Amino acid sequence: MSRKLPPRAEENLRRVIAQEAARVMAEHGVRDFLFAKRKAAERFGVTDGSVLPRNTEIEAALSEYQRLFGGDDHVESLLAQRLAAAEAMRWLRDFEPRLVGPVLHGTATQHSDVQLHAFADRSETVAFGLIDRGVPYEVGERKLRLNADRTLAQPSLHFEIDEQAIEVVVFPIDGIRQSPASPVDGKPMRRADLAEVEALIDQS
Repeated sequence: MSRKLPPRAEENLRRVIAQEAARVMAEHGVRDFLFAKRKAAERFGVTDGSVLPRNTEIEAALSEYQRLFGGDDHVESLLAQRLAAAEAMRWLRDFEPRLVGPVLHGTATQHSDVQLHAFADRSETVAFGLIDRGVPYEVGERKLRLNADRTLAQPSLHFEIDEQAIEVVVFPIDGIRQSPASPVDGKPMRRADLAEVEALIDQS
Protein backbone atom coordinates (compact mmCIF):
# COMPACT_ATOMS: atom_id res chain seq x y z
CA MET A 1 0.00 0.00 0.00
CA SER A 2 2.04 2.93 -1.29
CA ARG A 3 -0.50 5.59 -2.34
CA LYS A 4 -1.34 8.27 0.21
CA LEU A 5 -4.63 7.71 2.01
CA PRO A 6 -7.07 10.41 3.12
CA PRO A 7 -6.54 11.34 6.81
CA ARG A 8 -9.69 9.56 8.03
CA ALA A 9 -8.88 6.39 6.10
CA GLU A 10 -5.31 6.46 7.43
CA GLU A 11 -6.59 6.87 10.97
CA ASN A 12 -8.96 3.93 10.53
CA LEU A 13 -6.17 1.79 9.11
CA ARG A 14 -3.90 2.63 12.05
CA ARG A 15 -6.64 1.56 14.43
CA VAL A 16 -7.23 -1.71 12.56
CA ILE A 17 -3.49 -2.50 12.57
CA ALA A 18 -3.30 -1.72 16.29
CA GLN A 19 -6.22 -4.06 16.95
CA GLU A 20 -4.65 -6.84 14.91
CA ALA A 21 -1.28 -6.36 16.64
CA ALA A 22 -3.06 -6.56 20.00
CA ARG A 23 -4.75 -9.80 18.92
CA VAL A 24 -1.39 -11.26 17.90
CA MET A 25 0.09 -10.35 21.29
CA ALA A 26 -2.87 -11.69 23.25
CA GLU A 27 -3.35 -14.97 21.38
CA HIS A 28 0.24 -15.88 20.55
CA GLY A 29 2.14 -14.56 23.55
CA VAL A 30 4.16 -12.05 21.51
CA ARG A 31 5.95 -9.51 23.72
CA ASP A 32 7.69 -7.46 21.03
CA PHE A 33 5.54 -4.54 19.89
CA LEU A 34 7.53 -4.06 16.69
CA PHE A 35 7.13 -7.70 15.68
CA ALA A 36 3.40 -7.61 16.43
CA LYS A 37 2.78 -4.46 14.39
CA ARG A 38 4.83 -5.83 11.48
CA LYS A 39 2.76 -9.01 11.48
CA ALA A 40 -0.40 -6.94 11.55
CA ALA A 41 0.80 -4.67 8.74
CA GLU A 42 1.74 -7.71 6.67
CA ARG A 43 -1.76 -9.10 7.03
CA PHE A 44 -3.24 -5.91 5.57
CA GLY A 45 -0.54 -5.42 2.94
CA VAL A 46 0.72 -2.20 4.52
CA THR A 47 4.29 -1.19 3.68
CA ASP A 48 4.12 2.50 4.61
CA GLY A 49 5.75 2.83 8.03
CA SER A 50 4.04 6.15 8.68
CA VAL A 51 0.71 4.32 8.93
CA LEU A 52 1.87 1.96 11.67
CA PRO A 53 0.43 2.63 15.14
CA ARG A 54 2.52 3.70 18.11
CA ASN A 55 3.18 1.22 20.91
CA THR A 56 0.86 3.17 23.18
CA GLU A 57 -1.96 2.66 20.66
CA ILE A 58 -1.29 -1.07 20.59
CA GLU A 59 -1.24 -1.25 24.38
CA ALA A 60 -4.61 0.55 24.50
CA ALA A 61 -5.98 -1.87 21.88
CA LEU A 62 -4.65 -4.79 23.94
CA SER A 63 -6.48 -3.54 27.03
CA GLU A 64 -9.65 -3.24 24.98
CA TYR A 65 -9.17 -6.72 23.47
CA GLN A 66 -8.81 -8.24 26.92
CA ARG A 67 -11.86 -6.36 28.19
CA LEU A 68 -13.97 -7.61 25.28
CA PHE A 69 -12.67 -11.15 24.86
CA GLY A 70 -10.65 -12.00 27.97
CA GLY A 71 -13.52 -12.05 30.43
CA ASP A 72 -13.14 -14.01 33.64
CA ASP A 73 -10.20 -15.96 32.21
CA HIS A 74 -8.13 -12.78 31.91
CA VAL A 75 -9.12 -11.60 35.39
CA GLU A 76 -8.19 -14.95 36.92
CA SER A 77 -4.94 -15.21 34.97
CA LEU A 78 -3.87 -11.70 35.98
CA LEU A 79 -4.70 -12.37 39.61
CA ALA A 80 -2.63 -15.57 39.58
CA GLN A 81 0.30 -13.67 38.07
CA ARG A 82 0.07 -10.92 40.69
CA LEU A 83 -0.18 -13.46 43.51
CA ALA A 84 2.97 -15.16 42.19
CA ALA A 85 4.67 -11.76 41.93
CA ALA A 86 3.83 -10.97 45.55
CA GLU A 87 5.16 -14.34 46.72
CA ALA A 88 8.41 -13.86 44.80
CA MET A 89 8.75 -10.34 46.20
CA ARG A 90 8.41 -11.68 49.73
CA TRP A 91 11.15 -14.21 49.00
CA LEU A 92 13.36 -11.41 47.68
CA ARG A 93 12.40 -8.81 50.27
CA ASP A 94 16.05 -8.09 51.14
CA PHE A 95 16.64 -6.83 47.58
CA GLU A 96 13.81 -4.25 47.45
CA PRO A 97 11.98 -5.97 44.56
CA ARG A 98 9.69 -4.03 42.26
CA LEU A 99 7.04 -5.33 39.86
CA VAL A 100 7.17 -3.89 36.33
CA GLY A 101 5.62 -4.54 32.94
CA PRO A 102 2.29 -6.02 31.77
CA VAL A 103 1.43 -7.80 35.03
CA LEU A 104 1.63 -4.45 36.82
CA HIS A 105 -0.26 -2.55 34.13
CA GLY A 106 -2.97 -5.20 33.76
CA THR A 107 -2.26 -5.93 30.10
CA ALA A 108 -0.54 -9.29 30.70
CA THR A 109 -1.69 -12.28 28.69
CA GLN A 110 -1.63 -15.85 29.98
CA HIS A 111 1.74 -16.18 28.20
CA SER A 112 3.36 -13.22 30.01
CA ASP A 113 6.20 -13.63 32.48
CA VAL A 114 6.05 -11.86 35.82
CA GLN A 115 8.79 -9.23 35.51
CA LEU A 116 10.58 -8.05 38.65
CA HIS A 117 13.50 -5.71 39.28
CA ALA A 118 15.77 -6.42 42.25
CA PHE A 119 18.78 -4.51 43.58
CA ALA A 120 21.97 -6.03 44.94
CA ASP A 121 25.75 -5.69 44.84
CA ARG A 122 25.90 -8.87 42.69
CA SER A 123 23.32 -11.04 40.96
CA GLU A 124 24.83 -14.05 42.76
CA THR A 125 23.60 -12.57 46.05
CA VAL A 126 20.02 -12.77 44.80
CA ALA A 127 20.64 -16.29 43.46
CA PHE A 128 21.85 -17.40 46.88
CA GLY A 129 18.51 -16.28 48.30
CA LEU A 130 16.76 -18.64 45.89
CA ILE A 131 19.20 -21.45 46.64
CA ASP A 132 18.47 -21.07 50.37
CA ARG A 133 14.80 -21.67 49.58
CA GLY A 134 15.55 -24.65 47.37
CA VAL A 135 14.21 -22.85 44.31
CA PRO A 136 15.69 -24.04 40.98
CA TYR A 137 16.50 -21.20 38.62
CA GLU A 138 18.22 -20.36 35.34
CA VAL A 139 20.55 -17.45 34.62
CA GLY A 140 19.98 -15.10 31.70
CA GLU A 141 20.39 -11.54 30.56
CA ARG A 142 17.90 -8.78 29.77
CA LYS A 143 18.72 -5.81 27.52
CA LEU A 144 17.05 -2.60 28.61
CA ARG A 145 17.20 0.98 27.40
CA LEU A 146 18.23 3.50 30.03
CA ASN A 147 17.56 6.35 27.61
CA ALA A 148 17.65 7.06 23.87
CA ASP A 149 21.44 6.72 23.77
CA ARG A 150 22.26 4.02 26.30
CA THR A 151 21.33 0.34 26.50
CA LEU A 152 21.98 -1.85 29.52
CA ALA A 153 22.55 -5.61 29.60
CA GLN A 154 21.55 -6.72 33.10
CA PRO A 155 21.78 -10.24 34.57
CA SER A 156 18.48 -12.00 35.14
CA LEU A 157 17.21 -15.01 37.05
CA HIS A 158 14.32 -17.18 35.87
CA PHE A 159 12.21 -19.52 38.01
CA GLU A 160 8.57 -20.51 38.60
CA ILE A 161 6.01 -20.09 41.35
CA ASP A 162 2.76 -22.05 41.01
CA GLU A 163 3.51 -22.59 37.30
CA GLN A 164 3.92 -18.84 36.77
CA ALA A 165 7.18 -17.86 35.05
CA ILE A 166 9.14 -15.24 36.98
CA GLU A 167 11.97 -13.11 35.55
CA VAL A 168 14.07 -11.10 38.01
CA VAL A 169 16.39 -8.54 36.45
CA VAL A 170 19.14 -7.64 38.92
CA PHE A 171 20.41 -4.05 39.03
CA PRO A 172 23.17 -2.48 41.14
CA ILE A 173 21.89 -1.15 44.46
CA ASP A 174 21.80 2.44 43.20
CA GLY A 175 19.83 1.28 40.13
CA ILE A 176 16.66 1.82 42.14
CA ARG A 177 17.08 5.56 41.57
CA GLN A 178 16.69 5.45 37.77
CA SER A 179 14.19 3.18 36.07
CA PRO A 180 14.89 1.96 32.51
CA ALA A 181 12.82 3.26 29.63
CA SER A 182 9.50 1.57 29.00
CA PRO A 183 9.28 -0.29 25.67
CA VAL A 184 5.76 1.14 25.31
CA ASP A 185 6.26 4.90 25.55
CA GLY A 186 9.98 5.44 26.24
CA LYS A 187 9.28 7.01 29.63
CA PRO A 188 10.82 5.59 32.83
CA MET A 189 9.20 2.26 33.69
CA ARG A 190 6.66 2.33 36.45
CA ARG A 191 7.85 0.20 39.36
CA ALA A 192 5.60 -1.07 42.17
CA ASP A 193 6.74 -2.28 45.58
CA LEU A 194 5.15 -5.15 47.49
CA ALA A 195 2.61 -2.94 49.25
CA GLU A 196 1.34 -1.63 45.90
CA VAL A 197 1.11 -5.15 44.46
CA GLU A 198 -0.82 -6.35 47.51
CA ALA A 199 -3.20 -3.40 47.07
CA LEU A 200 -3.81 -4.44 43.45
CA ILE A 201 -4.56 -7.97 44.63
CA ASP A 202 -7.00 -6.69 47.24
CA GLN A 203 -8.79 -4.64 44.56
CA SER A 204 -9.29 -7.84 42.57
